[in-house]
Amino acid sequence: MNLSVSRIADRTEVLGPGIRAALWVRGCPLNCTGCISAEDIPFEGGTPWSVDDLAARFLSLPDEVTGITFSGGEPMAQAAGLAALTDRIRAVRDWSVMAYSGFTLTHLRRHGSDDQRALLSRLDVLVDGPYVRAQHAPLRWRGSRNQGLHYLTDRHRPDERDDFAGLEFAVDDGRISWIGVPPVAGFRSNFENAMRTQGVNFSVEGPDVS
Repeated sequence: MNLSVSRIADRTEVLGPGIRAALWVRGCPLNCTGCISAEDIPFEGGTPWSVDDLAARFLSLPDEVTGITFSGGEPMAQAAGLAALTDRIRAVRDWSVMAYSGFTLTHLRRHGSDDQRALLSRLDVLVDGPYVRAQHAPLRWRGSRNQGLHYLTDRHRPDERDDFAGLEFAVDDGRISWIGVPPVAGFRSNFENAMRTQGVNFSVEGPDVS
């Protein structure tokens, strides 16, 4: 079984509880206005990864990494593969699993496919709902006020704070990359324009907050 993948981060502290890996899948049927990862909306163009190869990569990470966050794109569009990946990882390491989805939790429970409900049943944390630019807010792990933060198991206690979780930046061979949910609308375009004026290459490693 293969997944269409856009990006992988081996370590982050801004996309869920603790130190986690992150996987951005390719393709989203929702096409939310203002999506921070607009390049991940088309289903074409991703890199095919087998579930076995992804599991091997994540299981090779150091013990400080204790979870994974699925973003994109729309993880529920590749639910079967992500559920299988979760099972492969958890057969070896008891990782926390979090996902972003533009579908609401209510919709997934009532109208989701069998594969979508299977993935949902494996999640510890879900950020749900479409990104709405007019409701952008500096919230923990999500981009707009309409989006919910659901703790679906007892693995994590709800954080009393609900503020901006931060951005992570890295520079590698003259290229800047970043991970996180920006605290202000329009961050990506402003950041990219600023980098261009300085002659700096950039790449995005943010989640699809739609």
